[in-house]
Amino acid sequence: MAVSGSKDFELDVADYVEEAFERCGLELRTGYDLKSATRSLNLMLAEWANRGLNQWTVTEKTVAMVKDTGTYNIDSTNATAPIDVLDVFVRETLGGTDTDMPLNRMSRAEFTHLATKSTTGKPNQVFINKQLTPTITVWPVPDKSSTYTVHMNVLTRMDDADVGANTMDIPFRFYPCLAAGLAYYMSLKKAPERTGMLKQMYEEEFERAKSQDEDRTSFRIAPSLRGYNSA
Repeated sequence: MAVSGSKDFELDVADYVEEAFERCGLELRTGYDLKSATRSLNLMLAEWANRGLNQWTVTEKTVAMVKDTGTYNIDSTNATAPIDVLDVFVRETLGGTDTDMPLNRMSRAEFTHLATKSTTGKPNQVFINKQLTPTITVWPVPDKSSTYTVHMNVLTRMDDADVGANTMDIPFRFYPCLAAGLAYYMSLKKAPERTGMLKQMYEEEFERAKSQDEDRTSFRIAPSLRGYNSA
């Protein structure tokens, strides 16, 4: 028997809704059922943003520093709908040579308590202001233009589920998680007797998917030999 040779399986919003209803022991019957499920799906995507890092939504943003200007929009067009900045560094370009230095992140209180916010120099700290349109404020304020560039890894918002024909902005490995999550959300409204079981399945699927979405880095352990005396 020959294999299909295809790797393009993908569900659209209507498919996920039908799957969720079936897991609740129900059938999708009306346009309002689809509207209700789509609303729940979008709320679940907001919950995923609160759960932590989704690697496929991370994008790199750069901002050119301007002399005597400390505050900048993370995304000037807001096209990617930034949620948070994961890490940030400043790149200094002198004589065609780039030098990168991480910026230490300040809390709102630490930034507020800076005595001289107008101090100029090479930025070494940054405050992330999580407003509806998030901004960064660097300190010291840049003392040059066309020399410093801030580079950021930014966690961005996933595309909404607007209509039944839309596909979802998620990788293949998260398909089971999304189906299980939507079934749990719909059970709260349509099949409360199945909520406990569907919630457990959702949490298990989410943890499995999330564990495959984490960075893998080398980890080394070395013994501390201080205070060790050989006989």
